[in-house]
Amino acid sequence: MGYRRMASETKIDLEKSLADLETLVGELESGDLPLDKAMKKFEEGIKLTRGCQKALKEAEQKVEILLKSAGGQESLEEFEDEG
Repeated sequence: MGYRRMASETKIDLEKSLADLETLVGELESGDLPLDKAMKKFEEGIKLTRGCQKALKEAEQKVEILLKSAGGQESLEEFEDEG
């Protein structure tokens, strides 16, 4: 499996997971779900969040490897979300 294909699959999975997570959040925020269904949705959201975090961490590691293999001494700076 080539690098482009792997990156493409990861991107698609990440985008789908984020879209699914947005849908789940909307459903939970509506307040229309019974408690048992809300708990299942919340659990599913936690799993999606962990998957997204893993995909982002892998992407960050790939970027670091690419920067180092390019001969640069660059390193990634910590990202601080202002929101």
